[in-house]
Amino acid sequence: MVAYPELAAIRLGYGLSPLADPPADVAAVLSSVGAAAPDGDALRTQDFIEIISARNEINRRTRDGDQGARQELVDLRRKANDMYFRTMQLRFARAVDEPVGFGERLVQFWSDHFTTRIGESFRRLLTVAHVDEAIRPHLNGHFTDMLFAAETHPAMLTYLDQNSSVGPNSRAARNQPKRNLGLNENLAREMIELHTLGVGGDYSQDDVRELAELLTGLQFSPARDRIFRPELAEPGAETVLGESYGGDGKADLADIRAVMEDLARHPSTAQHMARKLAAHFVDDDPPQPLVERLAETWTSSNGHLSELYAVLAESSELESHFRKKVRQPFDFIVASMRALGLTGDDVRAFEMKQVRNWLQYPLTRMGQRWGLPTGPDGWPEAAESWASPQGLAARIDWVMRIAPRMVPDLPKPAAFLQAALGSTASEPLQWAVPKAETAREALVIVLASADFNRR
Repeated sequence: MVAYPELAAIRLGYGLSPLADPPADVAAVLSSVGAAAPDGDALRTQDFIEIISARNEINRRTRDGDQGARQELVDLRRKANDMYFRTMQLRFARAVDEPVGFGERLVQFWSDHFTTRIGESFRRLLTVAHVDEAIRPHLNGHFTDMLFAAETHPAMLTYLDQNSSVGPNSRAARNQPKRNLGLNENLAREMIELHTLGVGGDYSQDDVRELAELLTGLQFSPARDRIFRPELAEPGAETVLGESYGGDGKADLADIRAVMEDLARHPSTAQHMARKLAAHFVDDDPPQPLVERLAETWTSSNGHLSELYAVLAESSELESHFRKKVRQPFDFIVASMRALGLTGDDVRAFEMKQVRNWLQYPLTRMGQRWGLPTGPDGWPEAAESWASPQGLAARIDWVMRIAPRMVPDLPKPAAFLQAALGSTASEPLQWAVPKAETAREALVIVLASADFNRR
């Protein structure tokens, strides 16, 4: 039997640390969610707008023949890149520092659920703002609020090409017939298939198209201070899952909010999200009793996320399915740094070269390139996606080459085993680690073990 504090730290947080006691009980786990709210380092859409405005001004000067402007553009792009990877560094620091870690784990979960992927050096800053503006503020609230914030955020509108979606009969389309303006269904499809009802949900292609028509009018431009333009919206009412929305003379965000509220309350959404939470935190093949309890709580609480977290945090399946989940690369690196006794301040002190060599590049080699999941469905949950020969080799390489540079004075083998795994270490590991000839060898044995790589 695993004591709850260690069980919660490993399964719901980012692992044990010699610098912090694990959470004593469910209440301690749940209280950590509030600590994951936006902080003073949060990046905002306005930060992106300011840097885009600076880029546009430099481009104007370049067109006017300013010879020095080209180098300014190079410098500005470097600044944007550093801002982006600095935010990655800060994400690592918060995860390392948070005593419980459940809140930061939820940031990862919801950011992945509402995946945004933008590779361009300037616009990818929007993906960071998406986390700080749409995810962190709503971790403890109702799912509807997070759904609306995430779907209407400039990052999501940009990623899913919503700017190109115009009502075929809208005022803008009628006034510009030669441009062949029309619908883009990306946002509507992902909202239904991935973010609410799920691929197997009770909906049809007609529902997707009607929702796409309802969403017309949503558009982001750095030059405007609004995300809804009525002149782009398809006139008339739209029917989604048998309910009618809009058509009262003037399209507005209230109609879009209304359909999201209904999608959030749908029974298929309750099942989809319950299964996804259980699969992420408990088992790739989630236990059905837990899924049903989560779904029932979703329905009875109207999608109040804090009540879902309580069911998860007190579930017996955390122990009965212990070590059924393989840590993803980000989790693995954070848990390793915690076990080594690093603090958030230690991570914040990394120079940019170290951030790239110690964090960014290793994540890529382990298969989880920062900010660039493989598709709109985010990173895979399945163990085989992470426990591949190449992925495990990359982890061992990181342990052997990088981890010792972070902590030049490595802890003694027995102390490190206790710091990393507490009483959960298996008998083979308890036998092998004290026999390690050096602290570095013990480090590799522990961090490369199945005990540590599974939560």
